[in-house]
Amino acid sequence: MFDITKFGGYLSRLRKNADMTQSELADKLNVTHQAVSRYEKGHCFPDVSILVLLAEIFGVTLDELINSGEPTKGESMILGNVAVGNHDVVVDDFQDMVNLAPILKPSVLAKLSETCKKQGVDITSIVELAEYLNDETVVSLMETADFQSIAPALLQKLLPLLDIKSKSMIFEKILDGEMDWHLIEILLPYAEYLTSQIEAAVIEGALPNEALDLLYRHYWDESGYKNRS
Repeated sequence: MFDITKFGGYLSRLRKNADMTQSELADKLNVTHQAVSRYEKGHCFPDVSILVLLAEIFGVTLDELINSGEPTKGESMILGNVAVGNHDVVVDDFQDMVNLAPILKPSVLAKLSETCKKQGVDITSIVELAEYLNDETVVSLMETADFQSIAPALLQKLLPLLDIKSKSMIFEKILDGEMDWHLIEILLPYAEYLTSQIEAAVIEGALPNEALDLLYRHYWDESGYKNRS
């Protein structure tokens, strides 16, 4: 797994061996010297587009620079391609993209996700990526994901990260039988606007009558008092 701390240490050695101050390197990169300090300490990673410039400044290959962070073969392939502006990358192992998500822009992840979508994406991976992806990309990935085996705990973790469109898509999957209808109990606190649709689905026979019990438990406590949001 790519280690930004090891990358930072390597960058620091390159700068010192070149007898260059952090401010001098910052000027060449058009960033602040504080940013360079954070790179070297492993507190953050430079924009991937800067990697090519760093390689040129210190006279090393892009591969040497990337490999200083000890990436997997797949991570190295992704970083190398993105650094030179090639986003049309076939990601063989989705976990490589998950590992790199914290250091890649949402727009880059969106482009990489397109190739993954064609292969089908495990819902667990979407949960891991959701906080780094824009809403449109999350929805796109969810369209081809298999939700049948999703665990309640995993859905609980995913829901706070989703927009209305994504939550509505989950409800549609429940109605279509792709997900257990009992999961409505987990969905409802994050999507109370679906209440009338749940009631309508019961009337139409798309959901069992027991789904109304889930609504009752959500809105009323054991003493018969209405819960307040």
